[in-house]
Amino acid sequence: LAHSAARARDENLAVDLEAALRVAQDQAQLTGSPEPLVAALRTAERRLARTTDPRLLPVAQAVGRDLERVKAASVPDTAGLLGRSEQLMRLVDELPVANDVGRSGLEVSARGTPRTDSADSWWSRWWAAFLNQAQGLLRVSRVERPEASMLSPDQAFFVRENLKLRLQGARLALLARQYEPARVDLAAAQTALGNWFDPASRRTQYAANLLQQIQGLTKAADLPRVQDTLAALGHAVVATTPNM
Repeated sequence: LAHSAARARDENLAVDLEAALRVAQDQAQLTGSPEPLVAALRTAERRLARTTDPRLLPVAQAVGRDLERVKAASVPDTAGLLGRSEQLMRLVDELPVANDVGRSGLEVSARGTPRTDSADSWWSRWWAAFLNQAQGLLRVSRVERPEASMLSPDQAFFVRENLKLRLQGARLALLARQYEPARVDLAAAQTALGNWFDPASRRTQYAANLLQQIQGLTKAADLPRVQDTLAALGHAVVATTPNM
């Protein structure tokens, strides 16, 4: 009777610890914090320290390994990620597309044209204004992406909207603590940003830098799982269950 009671106690202990760890793992996934896992692992460590069953020794060792890994996990700043993504979404409408013919802020007006008070100064001014207008009509550049150079204004509108949808999807995934879908949407946004928008623009460069920051913060965002402990508990439950 004493032997049967001890086996039942050890079996119940393994089952209780497995259920508690699974609940704590779900809570950590929902809240984005490793604290529920840390609390459950410490409780399991204390309860296992009071048992003398050698079949639960691998479970105690797995709990110690998982506890160290969970405590060393880095938790992403969700508020900072959402703030950066919101800033990036507001910037999309201001990004110049790759075939934008708008002139930069550094105009070439009258560069190298001397300012004189001679009788032909009006001719120099008229010629400089004519050159400025003519240079605005013709632009010579190297075309690396022909599909981007043929982008029409209507297509540019849908490209911007598609980029916004990708960023919005990444934002919703971050709110749900689903980091893998967020990475997929951010990678698609980075591809669209590089394919359809002017890489020489400062706004595009700033948006690309902001997108890289968001991707860097989501790379190590997944919370560690306690699979080692759960596997050890599964083996312990099988070992402590009497054969019928």
